Formats: sequence, structure tokens, C-alpha cells
Amino acid sequence: MSVRRCPWAEGDPLLQEYHDAEWGVPSFDDRHLFELLTLEGAQAGLAWLTILRKRDGYRRAFAGFDPAAVARFQARTIDRLLRDPGIVRHRGKLESVPSNARALMNIRREAGSFGKEVWKLAGGKPRRNAWRSPAQVPAETAESREISRELSRRGFRFVGPTICYAFMQAVGMVNDHLVGCFRYRQVGR
Repeated sequence: MSVRRCPWAEGDPLLQEYHDAEWGVPSFDDRHLFELLTLEGAQAGLAWLTILRKRDGYRRAFAGFDPAAVARFQARTIDRLLRDPGIVRHRGKLESVPSNARALMNIRREAGSFGKEVWKLAGGKPRRNAWRSPAQVPAETAESREISRELSRRGFRFVGPTICYAFMQAVGMVNDHLVGCFRYRQVGR
């Protein structure tokens, strides 16, 4: 008997692994949230599989997504990263990462936790949707627009409403596994 997954996760073992183990699982860890916000921003205009294939390169390039370390990156670090084939070499996207790390650190100083603040913007707990087809899944929502506005106001870049919704899906703020997917019930527990 074959396992039923969300259609976007079919066809590549890396997508299946990410879907089956990580996507949609609620995460409150600042480092993990920073990683997925960065990767979702890097993905803009590209296939998610491209980013997953480069994920180890991103972890290496960005100090394991330690926000405090990345916040100290200088312009010369970005110049070096623009030559790194292990990541997407887009100046604006790369420059946004240390800038976002500094903004995240400011939120930590003010509120104690980036995760607590971003989850508060998303309503404080996971929302379980009941989509039956990929066509029903929105690209953005009122919550993702609010998160985008607030993060932008606080100095984050590459955090538009669509990127924020993909981030919300990735970190389990919304359960957007399709009802027929084997992960729908598992993640919803």
C-alpha cells in the first residue's frame, strides 16, 4: 500500500523526507525559525527543491543559523558568499540574512524570544485547515500579511506575505497538509 502525501512532496526523496519529517510540525525554536524564514526568502522565484538541495550549504554559510553569529556578518562576508556555489548567490537575498538576524536579536532583547513574538502574530497556536486539493491552499492570508507588515516594520527583509505564509506552513503555524495526506492527522495532534 502506498503512502498518500501532499502532491508537492511526490517525485523526489528529499521533498518526501522534508514533508514527512518536518513540514508543518510546530516549531518554537528561534534558530530553527530563523533558518526556515531565511530559506523561504531564498526560495522566492525558485523551486523549493533547489533550496532543500542547498540547505547544508546555507547551514555552513550562515553559522548553523545562529542569529547572534550571523548578526555580526560584515559586507566582506556577503562578498565571499556571493562566490559560494553551495547557496543561491543573490546579493539582496544574502544581504537580508544578517540584517534579519540583527532584527531577530532586537526582538529577543525586547521580548525574550523571537518565536514567542512571531507565534503571537500568528494567533498563538497552530491553525488546522481542511484543504482537500492543492487549489484550495492560499498563497497568503490575513495573518501572513500581518506577520509580513510587522517583520518589515521591525527591519526584516524578504518577508512578503507569500514568503510569510510559506514560513507559517513550514513551522506549523498552519497545518496545510491536505486532508488525504497521511501527515494531516499526525501533525494535527
